[in-house]
Amino acid sequence: RDLPRAQGGPRGRCLQSVQMLQMARSVVLPAALQRLTLLVNHVLAVEPAAMLRLVPHSGKSLRVELTDWPSQLPVPPVLVFCVTPAGLLESSDDAPGAGAADLQLRIAAPNPALLMLRLAAGDRPAVEVQGDAQFAADVNWLAENLRWDLEGDLARVIGPLPARQAAALGSALAAGLRRRVQPASKP
Repeated sequence: RDLPRAQGGPRGRCLQSVQMLQMARSVVLPAALQRLTLLVNHVLAVEPAAMLRLVPHSGKSLRVELTDWPSQLPVPPVLVFCVTPAGLLESSDDAPGAGAADLQLRIAAPNPALLMLRLAAGDRPAVEVQGDAQFAADVNWLAENLRWDLEGDLARVIGPLPARQAAALGSALAAGLRRRVQPASKP
């Protein structure tokens, strides 16, 4: 009843925009989470030792949350993963409360762009960890030792030489990023 009247003015258009953004988010976020889970599992599957580290944690949940997020940006979802018996991860639609996950990782992200640049440059962000100590130690080992072999994956698609050239370009860009995002050293 109020919708036709509201559509005519700026307030109605704003409401429509918000509804469209919410609808897009409800479609895009699950698809993005599914792709992220596939990528993480691909990286895990390439390294059998990584999967073996996770097998003892089968059935445990891992909750990843970005904190201190700027209020001007849409709040990112809390990511929740469950370890499968094979030592892979499965995304969970149920976002457990703060105390429900076996392991909780909180990453401060007051400047998301800088965080992404630092991640791209190979830096590890500061992470607040709560929960199962052995699970945390194994997840830390994964973070320190696993790397996506992007060159190897590209070589299967575009061939070894173009993949090597793309990897060299990526390394040069990462080195440039590292130099730009490193905090200034104090004398």
